[in-house]
Amino acid sequence: MSKRIITALDVGSSKICTIIAAVSDNGDKPQVIGEYSHKTAGVKKGVIVNIDEATNAIAESVAAAERMAGITVSSVYATITGKHITSINSKGVVAVGSTNEEISEDDTYRAIENARTISIPPSRDILHIIPREFIVDSQSGIKDPIGMSGTRLEVDTHIISATTTSLQNLVKCIQGNGLEIDDIVFTSWASSHSVLTETEKELGVTLLDIGGGTTSICIFQEGAISYSACVPLGGVNVTSDLAIGLQISLEDAEKLKVNFQKLEQNDTPNFNDNLDLDTPAINRRTKEPVIKPVEKKDKDLVNISSLEIPDHKTVSKSMYLKIVEARLEELFEMVSNQVSQAGFDIAMPAGVVVTGGCANLYDITKIAQKAFGVPARVGIPTGLSGMLEEITGPEFAACQGLIKHAMVEDVDPGPTPRPGKEFSGNKGGGVFGKIRDWFKSLMP
Repeated sequence: MSKRIITALDVGSSKICTIIAAVSDNGDKPQVIGEYSHKTAGVKKGVIVNIDEATNAIAESVAAAERMAGITVSSVYATITGKHITSINSKGVVAVGSTNEEISEDDTYRAIENARTISIPPSRDILHIIPREFIVDSQSGIKDPIGMSGTRLEVDTHIISATTTSLQNLVKCIQGNGLEIDDIVFTSWASSHSVLTETEKELGVTLLDIGGGTTSICIFQEGAISYSACVPLGGVNVTSDLAIGLQISLEDAEKLKVNFQKLEQNDTPNFNDNLDLDTPAINRRTKEPVIKPVEKKDKDLVNISSLEIPDHKTVSKSMYLKIVEARLEELFEMVSNQVSQAGFDIAMPAGVVVTGGCANLYDITKIAQKAFGVPARVGIPTGLSGMLEEITGPEFAACQGLIKHAMVEDVDPGPTPRPGKEFSGNKGGGVFGKIRDWFKSLMP
């Protein structure tokens, strides 16, 4: 049985993650055969700031994943993020060209091409043109119009764009390792494939992918994406605040941030560990000693001695939460303001789904629920099989989502280039496809 190899490369501000998966023709879940996460270098707030350092970091991540998989890869699907990401919703209208007034693949392609004729500055390139719905002779809510009868076809699309320079620099770093590029995908759009359910998308949901240096945003309404953006705040800012507030180094602050939830859970007092055996009370009926648990001396202190932070054996839980909550509230307020300025509401009926590395922060769902006034949950990626032990957390949502995004790509050569792949520097991949499979794969 033939298997297709898909390689996902998530270029983040704190880590560069590579996942290699094998996809069989029988419809089974993609099987992870290699993965590796490498500390990021040359990337700040989602943007390449040093070509050589970023190129080398990508090389380390890909090479380690290749060794684990026992194969050499030639092309990758990659993520991109940063405050330069913007989005707009655009409509395209065409008259149905066939003589029997039956909508064809060519009609859908012409409608989508018409939608992309919006005014975009020359310094920007289109990343995605995502059909939200088709409208046939004023009948809306159509997902697949091919074969339907009608004289007028309209498409409502969501267009995500990025600055040309940011794309070119990312492409340079990837191609500098001899890799071709199958596609470059906005981080939050990739994450949505692995953490959101169809019900949530239909009801309306906000996805926040909070990484090391950025927070990527996607809002879904009635099953379709309606808003995408990014703010330049993330986990690095939380680490910096902890370092200042607790007077520790940035490295120790990062260790504390990553491990605090586990340490706090392990530090919960256990009945058997806190028995007062010296002066037991006496049961009046049985005359036997009654052993009572001793109250913990200070429930606010969490033992962090295992982290080996100089001069810090314990840390105040209330102080930790005060620092983290203050920064997250600022982040959530910035996200809310940006969404509101674009004319959208972040408080969607299905609530907020938080994913990315910062989703592991202690009590983040409670803070998000308080900030937005709607339910919040942590988005854990699903849908893959195989070697998942090291890539099960929310910090791997985008990388796992890339695999699922790639699964619906039609890689058979065709006469028509895929739209949205024209950004400068993307010479790799040779990805062409049939129009029907293309817009079906992009439908939420």
